[in-house]
Amino acid sequence: MTKTRRHFLQSSTAVIALPILESLGFRRFASAAVPVAPPKRLVFLGFGWGITTETWFPDIKQPGADYALPEGLAPLAPHKRDFTVVQGLCNKYSNEGHWGSTMWLTGANRFAEPGQTFHNSVSADQVAAAKLGMETRFASLQLNGGENAEASGHGPGLSMAWDVSGKPIGGHKGPVEAFHRLFSKDTTPIEQQKAMLAQKRSVLDTVMENAKAMQRGLGRNDKAKLDEYFQGIRDIETRLAKDEQWIGVPQPKAPIPEPSAGLAGKEEIKIMYDLIIAAMQTDSTRVLTYRQPVSTLMTSIGIKVAPHDMSHYHSTMGEKYAASQQRDLTQSELLAGLIDKLKATKEADGSRLFDHVALAYGSNIRTEHNLDNCPTLLSGGGAGIKLGHNIVAPKDTPLCNTWLTMLHGIGVNVERHGDSSDVLKALIA
Repeated sequence: MTKTRRHFLQSSTAVIALPILESLGFRRFASAAVPVAPPKRLVFLGFGWGITTETWFPDIKQPGADYALPEGLAPLAPHKRDFTVVQGLCNKYSNEGHWGSTMWLTGANRFAEPGQTFHNSVSADQVAAAKLGMETRFASLQLNGGENAEASGHGPGLSMAWDVSGKPIGGHKGPVEAFHRLFSKDTTPIEQQKAMLAQKRSVLDTVMENAKAMQRGLGRNDKAKLDEYFQGIRDIETRLAKDEQWIGVPQPKAPIPEPSAGLAGKEEIKIMYDLIIAAMQTDSTRVLTYRQPVSTLMTSIGIKVAPHDMSHYHSTMGEKYAASQQRDLTQSELLAGLIDKLKATKEADGSRLFDHVALAYGSNIRTEHNLDNCPTLLSGGGAGIKLGHNIVAPKDTPLCNTWLTMLHGIGVNVERHGDSSDVLKALIA
């Protein structure tokens, strides 16, 4: 592509590159005078490299509530009546055994766009954020482990979230960065903040006007790319409107201390879980994703086997198998601690935070490079799903059926999501 065919839109203050073309609040309910029902929240916790198939899944011959808790979920025994494991789910288009979260919440076909080797679509959290995020400071919050994502088997992406155009959404790396995003005060004078936002709006207005003028004479493929570009501009406008809405509104007081720098592995996940609760406590956001670390988790609990090698335990049922099981137990222990705190945290009306949260925990990878029977554990009372069960869905049921069921349960009544075929009726309480 030569410089003469690469176009730019510019205003007096900025230059924004066009895509390459072929032709050319809600305020905290706790402070309301009249108490209102606590809002619904949605949380996705994703990990890479899967689980130990033999000891994480309940026996498929024991569907329903009367099932034996498998070894890998043993730390969750006190909460057995408050979570459900769903078996038989998959993203039918998944074909990359190193991507634990890239398509986990989207169900997209990476080859859906002719001539492209990668395509994604909107993730379930962002579908929810479009409705649940209208009245909070942050429409959604994306959290990442403080390590390279691919080292933990997550695959491409800036977080687990993808926008309506299937473009990656950035996330906050590690507890300290997430804490400051949530609770650190912006010391910039309000008038200066307003001026900065006005300048950004002026740039966008100029860019949009010039882009529209370029539409004439473009081929079909170029128009499609330009439409995608317009959507990106609209997304920026939405974020600017959110920033304008919250100018002058002080950040909430942090209900937890600032995390120590350098936390990794098990301690990082523990603090991140505390931050997730703090974000919901202060009604800073109602939609969260956390792309969890696996590599540093293993190091922090003394496992020396490489994460990717561990996922190939089938070939050597010794050290790798033991490492995989130890990883499962630690992750289950951490999840049990999060559920403990969700139950202990009270809402303004005296109910438990747990009762208003829909939580999904899992991965697109089962084990090794297997992408069938995605490990899926659901908890929380926010989506009205059946808890305390081992649900065995028909083989290759779309994972997105589960996301669609959860979205409906929290009041986001979209017709479908990703490759969903219907809600998962067995999951509805």
